[in-house]
This record gives sequence, structure tokens and C-alpha cells, in this order.
Amino acid sequence: MSEETDTLCAEWATHRPAVFGVAYRLLGSVADAEDVAQDVWLRAAGADLRGVDDLRAWLVTVAARRSYDILKSARVRREAYVGPWLPEPLLTGPDAAEPLLVDESVSSAMLLIMDELSPPERVAFVLHDVFGLEFGRIAEMLDVSAPSARQLASRARRRVAVVKQSTPPASKAERERVLATFRAAYQAGDLAGLVRLLHPDAVYVTDGGGKAFAARKLIHGGGRIAEVMVRVGRQWRPDRIDLVEVGGELALAFCQQGRVFSVDTVQITDGLITAYRRVMNPDKLGHV
Repeated sequence: MSEETDTLCAEWATHRPAVFGVAYRLLGSVADAEDVAQDVWLRAAGADLRGVDDLRAWLVTVAARRSYDILKSARVRREAYVGPWLPEPLLTGPDAAEPLLVDESVSSAMLLIMDELSPPERVAFVLHDVFGLEFGRIAEMLDVSAPSARQLASRARRRVAVVKQSTPPASKAERERVLATFRAAYQAGDLAGLVRLLHPDAVYVTDGGGKAFAARKLIHGGGRIAEVMVRVGRQWRPDRIDLVEVGGELALAFCQQGRVFSVDTVQITDGLITAYRRVMNPDKLGHV
């Protein structure tokens, strides 16, 4: 192995979390982010990088360009998706297999917000606000002017800010308390206990992708959601329910016969669950 290759391998190990991180933020898919990271590595290994003065920025830009192509085609694939779509859960705790630059932009709530942005807005926002790339580089990648790239990021930032202001994140302590109480009530089949934890206007979203038995429409109302939870709990009794960190936030992993069959994230406001999101699509859980 040449000295140049040794150096690239060492620098790749340093920058891979950023490469994977930008792809995951843009695509909401672990599998696609891993494919992008592999593509970027092959591109880097075959390129003459002697003229690259900022390797991290170069790698992140290549990852974003590849992700942008996938993101545009994903809109078409999404139309054929069975039932609601949720981001693929990514473990980010100390036992996570994939190191990642963790901040609020990898939470399931933020990924859902960004999914409402246009692909150019999403790219401009992630590259500038999360990874600090200059608008000139972003503009070149999107084939727009620098002022246009700045405007795209600004428009995305405003839309993200509006949603964040309406749904401020719960503290880690509050999230842990609510989830631990919810887990106990779920395991006990305590309908009244679940109702007390769910906001009257809560929404329940399940992503089965047509490959797992899951509701294909949103369920509204704390009482109705609690009834569904109790009924599902009786039918599918998990061997255990673990508190895990997903996207930088505490979540619940439901396990049965040594396999994770559901990863659930929640949105909490004033101590009550306002949104309960359950990923059951086995294609999205194989890495968990």
C-alpha cells in the first residue's frame, strides 16, 4: 500500500462520519447513506486529490451531490410507498455501530420537517447550516447562483424555525420519564395509564411499508391511540422493550425472539406525547 493510500485511508476514517451524516440527513435512510458513503470512498480512491485543499468539504460535497440525485428520484419512489413513510431509525448512543455527528438535525421530527422541503432547499440547508459549507460551493453543486443558494437555505431555515417554535423539544430527563412510564403502562396493558400520557389530540403514525402489519392511515386522539396500543400489546407481546437512543433522542425498541420488530420515537410537549411514530418495516430495522 502506497503512502498516499495510507494517508487517504487515515483521513477517510476521520471524515466518514461527516460523509455518512450528510447522506443520512438528506435521505433519511441508513441503507442509502451507506451506499453513498461507499460511492464517495470509491470516487476518492480513484481521484487525484493533490489539488484539494479541504478534503472534508470535498467529500461532503460529493456525498451531497450523489444524495441529491437519489433524493430527486426518491420522490417518485415515495408515491408508490405503502402507507405512511417515516425516516429509517439510526442508533446514535454509545453502542451505535455507525458513528455520526449528532445534533437535532438527525432526530425523526427534524427529518420529517426536512422531508417537506424541496430537494434543493434541503441540500442548501444541510450543507450550510449543519456542515458549514460556503454558498459558492453549494451553488456550484446545485447549478445555481450563490445568491440563489443563500435564498434556498434561508427559505428552508424559516420553514424549519416555524415548526420548531410550535413544537419545542422536550428535555432528556422529561423524555426519559415519559417513555419509562409509557413502557410500564404498555407492558401492564394499563389503558388509563396510557391515556394519561397521550395528548387528547395526539397522532399515531406507523410505517410498515406493506411488509409488516401496520395501520396505513394516521390514528388521531389519545383515547383511540391508547386503545390501539393495548390491543396490539395483547396480540404482539414483546419479550422486552428497551430504551435506546435514536437520532440523538431516547426512543423505544420492541424486541421479540431476539429481533427488533419495532422502533418507536415520540414527540413530547408539556409532559404529554403529541406524536407517536412507529417504524415496523423490516427493511428499515435490519441494522438495529
